[in-house]
Amino acid sequence: MTARATTTNEPATVALVIPAKAEYVVLCRLALAGLARLRPLDPDALADLKLALTEACSNSIRHAYDEDRTGAVEIRYELGGDRLTVEVRDEGPGFEPRGRGVSATGLDEGGLGLAIIRAVVDELEVSANGDGSRVRFVKYLP
Repeated sequence: MTARATTTNEPATVALVIPAKAEYVVLCRLALAGLARLRPLDPDALADLKLALTEACSNSIRHAYDEDRTGAVEIRYELGGDRLTVEVRDEGPGFEPRGRGVSATGLDEGGLGLAIIRAVVDELEVSANGDGSRVRFVKYLP
């Protein structure tokens, strides 16, 4: 894990790389909670961010790597004056992000994680290609 604290005018950035295993997701949540101590967050906002982070990391762990292939998930946290940005990346085969999460008839199978993230954050970007997937979300802070 690497961390870079910057001046009060610049965002605080923390980067964490975990093995793509479910038991490491708790470390991602702990890093988020620790970063939130730099700028106290509303408990509901912190809970939303933890939920979104858990869903993003779980998606990478579940879908990016075959059972016989090891991999890593990279998480970057950036705490700025008015927002907290989280980015989750993996090196899996990627997926087609358009239309994932919600269809005309309700939730698409397998898209529930993205739908949950979308519901609790202010901005969501999803990109994927043959070199991996990236989920970036932003929560505005009061």
